[in-house]
Amino acid sequence: MLCEACRELDASVHLTQAVEGEVRQRHLCAKCAAEQGIETTVTAPPKNVLGEFLQAVQQQAGATASDSTRCTYCAMTLRDFRSTGRLGCSRCYATFEPSLRELLRRVQGSAKHVGRRYVPPEPEVLERATTIGELRDRLRRAVENEDFEVAATLRDKIRDVE
Repeated sequence: MLCEACRELDASVHLTQAVEGEVRQRHLCAKCAAEQGIETTVTAPPKNVLGEFLQAVQQQAGATASDSTRCTYCAMTLRDFRSTGRLGCSRCYATFEPSLRELLRRVQGSAKHVGRRYVPPEPEVLERATTIGELRDRLRRAVENEDFEVAATLRDKIRDVE
């Protein structure tokens, strides 16, 4: 298939666009795609936007004594968090709570959650899903061991539970 723009080279970039509910497909060569600003290769790792933001905030506020605070479980520092944008473990939330609250206040305007709330599944639904998962695992092992009578019984049990 030839490039739609130059009609000389083979199309190596196939782009699907949805504009105002209409789907359009474009077929371009790498050269024409680059000329139109369409990136065809990923040469650099994805940007760490949160890490960059945290570094900018750190530069504005200046380094503080809390940067050297370490998590007692994973030994991560606040400086490490600011450079990577990721915490080391679940205990880091408690260790760095004051700094995280300040960060949330700056990023979101408030440190208090006002959005949707997580609602855990009903215990019956959770138990049913666990049971089905266990039965499917046993069924898989029975089929691997070519124990088809047990597999048929397990299949029927799964159908009953579902």
